[in-house]
Amino acid sequence: MDAARRLPSAPSSLHEPVAPVSQASELGLTGQSIVCFSKDWTEDPTSNNHVLGLLAQNNRVLWLNSISTRTPKLSSGRDLAKIRRKLAAALRGARQVRPNLWVATPLVLPLPHNPVATRLNRWILRATVGLLRRRLGMREFQLWSFLPSAAEYFGTLGESLSVYYCTDEWSLFTGMDRERMAAADREICRRADVVFATATSLLEKREPLNREAHLATHGVDHALFSQALLDETQVPEEIASLPKPVLGFYGLLEDWVDQELLAHLAQAHPEWSLVLVGKECVDFSLLKALPNVHLLGRKPHSELPAYCKGFSVGLIPYLLTDRIRTVNPIKLREYLCAGLPVVSTPLPEVLPYGHLCSVAGDKETFLRAVEGALASDTPALHRQRSEAMRAETWERKVRELGTTVARVRHRKQDERLA
Repeated sequence: MDAARRLPSAPSSLHEPVAPVSQASELGLTGQSIVCFSKDWTEDPTSNNHVLGLLAQNNRVLWLNSISTRTPKLSSGRDLAKIRRKLAAALRGARQVRPNLWVATPLVLPLPHNPVATRLNRWILRATVGLLRRRLGMREFQLWSFLPSAAEYFGTLGESLSVYYCTDEWSLFTGMDRERMAAADREICRRADVVFATATSLLEKREPLNREAHLATHGVDHALFSQALLDETQVPEEIASLPKPVLGFYGLLEDWVDQELLAHLAQAHPEWSLVLVGKECVDFSLLKALPNVHLLGRKPHSELPAYCKGFSVGLIPYLLTDRIRTVNPIKLREYLCAGLPVVSTPLPEVLPYGHLCSVAGDKETFLRAVEGALASDTPALHRQRSEAMRAETWERKVRELGTTVARVRHRKQDERLA
């Protein structure tokens, strides 16, 4: 994808509730108790929040904050602060954050690949989860995980069914023990009754390990992000006052964001404004030095549609590393739902949406794609992009995966009775 393709438009506070479905019975999985190993509840919303939030509308859900995917560094102030927060949260026990959804922080040794720690953690988790389930009235339960580091606990906590929801190639994250994390991912795929993968490349690696491996692409909160098209939605003053056009990005400002690409855009068009919304996790001094680049920090998820309304183009400027090639960016659907023209680097999961956005493989073609998007955009195209996302809602995605889990659950019951 060396040449930009300007393709015709079609004819992710932080804990805001996911938009309710019209009929809870349509979710495909009802009346169950679900215990899930997940990321920390206080982090930016991802598929974890949308999937579990919707499941909690018709099931009881216990969200377990991260049990650690890597060994912390005691020389790191950030890691030490996280340990202190987890200790405090563990002492508070489970807290209800919305109807049918509780969050708890299990107290475990943060040594994910240590066999002694794993044996001890298995005992601790069995006791902790058992106590929490009794307090919450959960008897028979399903065990879900968004983290491969839970592999050692699948099949040991008394669950009736297990689900692994794979959102990333975890072994490729910076700071991970690559071989051990890859081994954990393979093991959890073998142990789980159902495996969901959010990208085709993730699914292809896991299908040989589990006969119930399925593609579960991300959805979009259409009710929320389509608010960008409403007259009453107010653009935040911090971008409303900037010179137009405004090129926008939101998400974690991590090492996978191509700073050189963004700097190229800013320097080629000093009259443009580039806005980055999100927590700065690595050094972004290259961009901070440019007068027309504005880093606004982290914003509540519920406010992102207002920021989208102030954007002229939504950017997905990711470096094409091995790990990023497996990413299915939720923000693609959110940008489109907000009506924005989108320009992205050629991520495999973006290519199927080529009729709705532009894809560019190098700095110059990316620049030309942005120029083309600005020149050709119209209010009618905004509406068409947003309407194209009505079939991509989280409600539909969760209903489909819930139906799959319910089918496997019934099959297992039949097998036990046979």
